[in-house]
Amino acid sequence: MIRLLPFVIEAILLVFCVIDAILADESRIRNLPKWAWILLIIVIPLVGGIAWLVAGRPLAAPRKQVPWPSRTAGYPEWERPPANLRPRAPDDDPEFLASLKKDNANHEKLLKQWEDDLRRREEDLRRQHDEGENPDPPPDER
Repeated sequence: MIRLLPFVIEAILLVFCVIDAILADESRIRNLPKWAWILLIIVIPLVGGIAWLVAGRPLAAPRKQVPWPSRTAGYPEWERPPANLRPRAPDDDPEFLASLKKDNANHEKLLKQWEDDLRRREEDLRRQHDEGENPDPPPDER
């Protein structure tokens, strides 16, 4: 098992370096053209892979420093309302609470209309039963 370890490491390094070289931006690769690095990694696997990692791989792009923390991409800091003026939760937002009251009023109106309709139907059924028009007993009241 220990005899296979160098071959496994070499194979992993080969695969990693070939994929990394293929996916790298050609304009950022150092010292040789992209095709030459890929050829070097494949022809001389161990040395080519190490050379790619040391001398050919693109360096990490420098991070852009800004004087303020940018939390929202594409949203300039000066257009965003300050944190202390924004509602923290839905129950702190007056617009949201107003919309709930409006929805609740509509639901209450609809519920009252359904209850009135149900009472009217039950009264009609009782009247029909009392007059003998409908021999079926009235529905159970709970």
